Amino acid sequence: MGISSTPQIEVQTASTPTHDDAPLERAQAQASSNSTTDSGLHRSLKNRHLSMIAFGGVIGASVWNGAGAAISSSGPAGALICFLIIGVDVFFVMQSVGEMSTLFPIQGAFIELAGRFIDPALAFSLGINYFYLWISSIAHDYNNLARTMDLWTDALPSYAWFLLFWVGFQCTSLLDVVVYGDMEVFLASWKLICIAGGFLVAILLNTGAIGGEYIGFHYWSNPGAFVNGIGGFGKSFVLAAVYFSGTEMVALAAAESRNPEKDLPKAIRHTFWRILITLCGLVFFAGIIVPFNDDNLLTATSKSAQSPWAVALVRAGWDSAENLVNVVMVTAHLSSINSAIYVASRILVALASNGRAPKFFARTTTRGVPVNAIVFSNLFGFVALLNIATSPGLVYKYLINISDGAAYIAWAFIGITHLRLRKAWALQGRSPDELPFRAFLYPYGAWFVVILNLFLVIISGYEAFVGGFTAGDFVVSYLVILIFALLYVGWKYAKGTKVVSLAEADLVTGRLDYSTRLKEDDSSQTRPKGPWYVTVKRFIYPKH
Repeated sequence: MGISSTPQIEVQTASTPTHDDAPLERAQAQASSNSTTDSGLHRSLKNRHLSMIAFGGVIGASVWNGAGAAISSSGPAGALICFLIIGVDVFFVMQSVGEMSTLFPIQGAFIELAGRFIDPALAFSLGINYFYLWISSIAHDYNNLARTMDLWTDALPSYAWFLLFWVGFQCTSLLDVVVYGDMEVFLASWKLICIAGGFLVAILLNTGAIGGEYIGFHYWSNPGAFVNGIGGFGKSFVLAAVYFSGTEMVALAAAESRNPEKDLPKAIRHTFWRILITLCGLVFFAGIIVPFNDDNLLTATSKSAQSPWAVALVRAGWDSAENLVNVVMVTAHLSSINSAIYVASRILVALASNGRAPKFFARTTTRGVPVNAIVFSNLFGFVALLNIATSPGLVYKYLINISDGAAYIAWAFIGITHLRLRKAWALQGRSPDELPFRAFLYPYGAWFVVILNLFLVIISGYEAFVGGFTAGDFVVSYLVILIFALLYVGWKYAKGTKVVSLAEADLVTGRLDYSTRLKEDDSSQTRPKGPWYVTVKRFIYPKH
């Protein structure tokens, strides 16, 4: 499934129509090896940047609280099962993303490809949907940051902490992309250290090395491994989808990658496994150090909440443990919010570059920084100020419900786009052997992604019907789906777009051509394995 040699790149315009109201040719030339793309972005990101930006954006500080919310919703075993199932879902999503984005490393990635192989109107609605996912993530992280600071100190009100951090994140997000990338490598590395430390602390707590009491799997039998039945599973599925969402964001950085044909497949593989191990590990360890019915875990009614690690350390006799955990959570926000701003702004640039958003957002500085898109994206962080008027736990719940629907929609259409791309590839006489990266278990994996995520979209608002109909929960759960449908129909009607004929679909513009292969130095392809710690280092920090 990897790439064995360096390809040449086709940048000519296809002879067949692209079926879009905004020509794709401008953006698709980004697959060239030039240092600057047609939209003004700079190709400065390396493999380590791609991997760590994605990891830093997905693994936010909120996962420390979210692990507690998951086990309180469905119990430790139920939460772990849900996260593993969504992990399988995301694995096949990443296989589809890997095949499409390695073949077409274009700005907008799977969003633009949906317009090329399904319907141009879908690129608009899917792009807005994905932008919406990431700006809700920005607000979600700011909300969690304010809640964490409130737990730590009451020296300043929530809105003051928010404004201080908002200004700080705004400044860091305006740095040159290579400086920003290096900063993300450092911050995400610190986050990895904290996660490894969290795993170690959980083991010490569970075995009695801290606290003096062996726990083992006691909490899986008392109070139990499962709780809340099917409703609990539903809540944990929602949380799992939100915390896994964004794994696919690595494909969006292709437009700023120095060497997308090599770096994307590596980054996709490494990013997925890092995130899977991290999320499932956090849920597993949370379930063996605290009972799911502890009152200090996060719920929708929480005015404040603690992570399972803080709860467990306090139960073990360390009353000030909360301060240590809060330090970890606050520093983790430094990378997660920056990554979310990065992704949201690049989605906006892609939409604007292809005529699907105001051209104002496509403008960049001479350093390749899309200032307008960055500032506009970060402004949505002010939604977090809702926690002043209501419970932060309730704001957290609403933002989670909004995000999960957007994630399911994006993943479902990644699968559909992949299926249609492959069909167009076959109809136009191409062989799967020509693909630089082939998705594992195609087409079964792609169909699994489509069916599972469409099902999850439909049931995402089930909670509104449990225990009596709740209008607020219903609106929040299904509003994003309604908006997505209205955007699609509205753009289709306004622009007169049609479903793309696969026999005429554009397979040329922006595509990497692997027919001409250059002989590479064997040392660049195979490296001696070395000791185990060298293998671990290469997994965390890929070469280049």
